[in-house]
Parts: sequence; structure tokens; C-alpha cells
Amino acid sequence: MKNLLKIFLISISSLFITFSAFSAPLKVGFVYLTTPGDHGWTYAHERARVILEEKFGDQIETTYVENVPEGPDATRVIRELANQGNQLIFTTSFGYMDPTIKVAKEFPDKHFVHVTGYKRSENVATSNIRFHEGRYIQGVAAGLMTKSNKIGYIASFPIPEVIMGINAFTLGLKSVNKDATVSVIWAMTWYDPGKEADAAKVHIAEGADVLAQHTDTPSMLQTAEEKGAYGFGQGSDMEAFAPAAQLFASVNHWDISYIEHIQSALDGTWASNAANGNWDTWCGMKDGCLSVSEFKNMPSDVTAKIQSVADSISSGSFNVFQGPIISNEGAVVASGSTLNDGDLWGMNYYVQGVIGKIPN
Repeated sequence: MKNLLKIFLISISSLFITFSAFSAPLKVGFVYLTTPGDHGWTYAHERARVILEEKFGDQIETTYVENVPEGPDATRVIRELANQGNQLIFTTSFGYMDPTIKVAKEFPDKHFVHVTGYKRSENVATSNIRFHEGRYIQGVAAGLMTKSNKIGYIASFPIPEVIMGINAFTLGLKSVNKDATVSVIWAMTWYDPGKEADAAKVHIAEGADVLAQHTDTPSMLQTAEEKGAYGFGQGSDMEAFAPAAQLFASVNHWDISYIEHIQSALDGTWASNAANGNWDTWCGMKDGCLSVSEFKNMPSDVTAKIQSVADSISSGSFNVFQGPIISNEGAVVASGSTLNDGDLWGMNYYVQGVIGKIPN
């Protein structure tokens, strides 16, 4: 009776749906959009998977499927992983959202964690990183390093996560260089080395001398190095591919949230935050989920300024989206207030400094 009362009180206080503990070894599956050899987005997830195996040892068994397109193929692969006995499945791309929700309904006794999405259910949790914090720091570096005051940005898809990053980058840029502007090319893909390289060439031909990206490969940086421009690594440290071009990289540490999900599944305390609509995990630099790599190819006074900004974000003393924030059409989005998480996930505008309009 005491145990039943304890469970009841925990469920009422947390408003979570909880599950029984899984016996070890816990079988954990991962669905990857590209190959770990992309040295960017998927590589960061694979690095996290290896860390999990090292930490949990024989308490878990992991498997992954790579190069899974978003759409029907994702549904099939997620279902196959569930049928193979995986009890916790991480789906690691935005476009896996609906397939994850669909398959989770078929396997109510299994746990699913969708990365970067916003839909949840009793057995689907969400996980994300505050990428915009690293992009703000990149913007500061770009503003201090540019000579042409033209910055080229290669974006994937016009969804709030990507728009958030463009805006954070531009706010950082404008904080140190009022004359600089950002031009965006939409690649409409997460992973296409050829498209990413072509977009970089267009930006550079139009006068950009610093490039940023929300795509997955080192192609942009390699093109920047060939053309004498600078840029930033995305998701993982890409210095090895363009040592003369990379100023630093924003590095994702997915192991932080993955460890929490695995430990709670083993303990029998795993829960989705579906009941109250909040993110299960949306962590940033303060939490160790995001870091910046070593600063390179910049003067010492520039690195000192960038380090100061990074430290203020890491400590939690500075919020990237502190007002005043004005759209590039002149609308006041926030005066003296800070945008909350709901505001960020509804972001559908460019801030001042970004040229053009968001595609439909």
C-alpha cells in the first residue's frame, strides 16, 4: 500500500507518464539521417553513442541505422528497430517527428526520444540543444573578422530552429559591427556536400568573406579555405578539413541528455513531458550540451572578446535573445524583454541585418 501511495504522489506532482524499469541489458536504437562520416551532425550523435557504451558497459546494447531519409523510410526503420527488441529508440532528425509519433502508437511499451521536434506523447519525449547560443558567438566573431561586411549563411529548411539560428547569428554580428549584413541561401537539404559547396561559392562571389551554415558537412568550410574566406564548423569540430578557414566550431554534446534518458529507463523513472507540453530536454552551454572549439586564425584581441561573450552565455548571465529585437521589416518583436521559449519556437521573421525574406 505504501508503494502504491508513493507512485500515486509522484505521478500527481510531476504530471508525467512513467514506465517500469527495463532489465539490463537495455537495447537502445538510433536512427541517423546520414553517415557518421559526415563529420558534422550525425558524427556528433555517433560520438555520443560511443560515450554511452563506455559509460554503461554491459548495461546496454546499442545499434544504429544510418542514411535513413526523412519520410516513409524512416517509419519503416523505426518500426524495424522496435520489432528487433530495442526498448529505447532515439530518432535524430527533425523530419523523423511524424514517423516517430506514428510508430510509438504501435509500441506503447517502448520509449522513443525525438531530437529537435516538438510533438510528444505518453511514450515519446523530445530532446534538443540551444544551438542559437553558439551561433550568436559565431556572429560576434564574424562581425569582428569581416573586411567586406558581407556574411554568407547557408541554411537547410525554413523551420523555427533554423530561423532562430540565423537571427541569433545576426544579433551577435550586429552587436559588434553595425554595418555588416547577412545574406541567406536556402539549400533545402540537411546534407548535400555539392549543394553546400555551390552555395558557398555563390556567397563568396557576391563578396562574402565569412560564411556560416546550418547544414551538415565540411564542404562549406573547404570551399571557404579554397577561396580565402573564413567560416565555422557545425555540430562537430571540422578544423581538420579546413585548418586555415575554421575560426571555431559549435560542438553538440548529445551524450548529456542521452545519459539521462538511458539511466531513467534503467531505473524505471523514464517519463515524457507530454502532459504539460514542455520540452523534455532543451539544454545549452550552461548545461554542457553545447561548446565552442578552440579559437583559431584570429588576433588575440578578437579571441578575448569572443571568449568574454562565450563565458557570459555559459554562466547564464546573458540571454542571446534579450530585447530590443526588431525584425528586418521594422517591427518591434521585443523591446526590453527577453524572448521566451514559446516565442523562439514560433519564430517566423528575420531580425534587422538579414537581407531578404523567409521562403514559404
